[in-house]
Amino acid sequence: MITRQQALTQLTAPGQPYELQQIEHDGQTLRVFKNAPPTLGALFADTRSDLPLYTYADERLTFNQAYASASRIARLLIHRYGIVPGDRVAISMRNYPEWVTTFMAITSIGGVAVAMNALWQSDEMEYGLTNSGAKVLFADAERIQRLAGCSDAVNVQVIAARPPAPRLPDDPLAGGPLPDTTQDLATLLAEIPNGPMPEIAVAPTTDATILYTSGSTGHPKGVVSSHRNIISALLSWELDSEAGLLAAALAPPTPAPQPATLLAVPLFHATGSHAVYLASYRAQRHIVAMYKWDPALAAELIERERIASFIAPAAMTGDLVQTARDTQRDLSTLMMVGGGGAPRAPEQVKDIDASFTNAVPGTGWGMTETNAIGTGIGGDDYLARPQSSGRGSAVLDLRIVDDTGAALPAGQRGELQVRGASVFRGYWNRPDADAEAFTNDRWLRTGDVAYLDDEGFLFIVDRIKDLVIRGGENIGCGTVEAAILEHPAVLEASVYAVPDDRLGEEVGATVYTKSALAVDDLRTFLNDRLARYEVPRYVTITDAPLPRIASGKIFKRGIRDTAVANMRAEASAGD
Repeated sequence: MITRQQALTQLTAPGQPYELQQIEHDGQTLRVFKNAPPTLGALFADTRSDLPLYTYADERLTFNQAYASASRIARLLIHRYGIVPGDRVAISMRNYPEWVTTFMAITSIGGVAVAMNALWQSDEMEYGLTNSGAKVLFADAERIQRLAGCSDAVNVQVIAARPPAPRLPDDPLAGGPLPDTTQDLATLLAEIPNGPMPEIAVAPTTDATILYTSGSTGHPKGVVSSHRNIISALLSWELDSEAGLLAAALAPPTPAPQPATLLAVPLFHATGSHAVYLASYRAQRHIVAMYKWDPALAAELIERERIASFIAPAAMTGDLVQTARDTQRDLSTLMMVGGGGAPRAPEQVKDIDASFTNAVPGTGWGMTETNAIGTGIGGDDYLARPQSSGRGSAVLDLRIVDDTGAALPAGQRGELQVRGASVFRGYWNRPDADAEAFTNDRWLRTGDVAYLDDEGFLFIVDRIKDLVIRGGENIGCGTVEAAILEHPAVLEASVYAVPDDRLGEEVGATVYTKSALAVDDLRTFLNDRLARYEVPRYVTITDAPLPRIASGKIFKRGIRDTAVANMRAEASAGD
């Protein structure tokens, strides 16, 4: 048996499919895959087949059909809308098949796909469109309705990817004609005959995407990534999988019917667009897309479509664990339940292993800025270290630094910084944000407090700004949340700082439970697990799931603001 590092060395050696070579770019020495497709367009062209690529409700697209449709959209963009390399083209819609085909078209001809948050309201849409300078917007009917609330500052040509009528019973779309300024995609494509994808010169370093981060304050920032950034991430996941098999002395899986994966997170988020969607091309994986998250429907789809993998935030995988226990559906085809975006409670890691016949748990750490890769962990390693985010990607370097920027040894906590081939080139038109995000030698400051153990496993402790500083004592919100989640009645928890006149800040918590739970009983439970000063002074218990942002992460800032406002209102009423 060999170690993971030995497996990586063997798989990336000269002459191997995952051979790594060093290149110089932007003042950095990067490790890149020598045999990688140079661009996303090449990736799409090289993976055409008659196997199904994308299923949504009763619609199915094969890899060939998706490519043919994308080729027509590409010619439409060039000849009718004058799109040239570098132009931004926005996509704002649910996980419809048109999201995939428009993305393929835009990136194949050198355009920059602006993956807009489909949950944005009018003012947020206006910001995204004006900030990116998008020339064309592909949108579904609901987004087109929201566009009507934007000001005249928005100057974009709109193409309706879906008619303004419901496609599914729960679609919140109103009927009626399209606005005069909006063209229907199906009508436009009826005038475009089938034909090849336009041949446009695109380099690996060409900008490919802008994904907007859901920042805690102010406007979101546009994360700009090149074709090489994205493809480095895709092949990194492949390499990690192969290394895992080699290190465990496992034979490659026996060829079987086409693998399938469930897409329940939005495509505008890096987990959906990269880890689920784009990673499916070389794997020839069938994507089964959901309109929105529904655990019962997910179980039905897993059974019917013989789904093998599911990647989602902890709240959704927790829902699926509960459904697996309650349903009689056959979920035995599920082999992997992946995660990311936020840590799982250690108990959920064990529950995944126990609740499915064949599925093993997995997770990782990554950012929109790293194109969703960073570290990964699964199987026995994860079960043994349920609080770890795994070991680093072969194309990235990780380090932990102190407040002065000096590297720290294993076991010591500091800020996690990352550098390498998948790291984005910068924020769109935000040199000020770039200066804050990058060190002089291009290490990305992640804002995560973490440590690496002696074996290279990463443990995220907290966000740098996600601390409660109580009377000079630093309290990690993640530490308190993990303790609360150990209570058998607790399903979700969010811990935050509450302003305090005497101590500066106190610990507050909002806890979701379906069972009766008294605040004093929760505190008694925590007294054995936390230092006294870490036990929350302010606790709100709710029987409703905690609100989340579009990426699936708990909306901590909103929860905190609501809790603090309620406390102040109660205090005023008592005066």
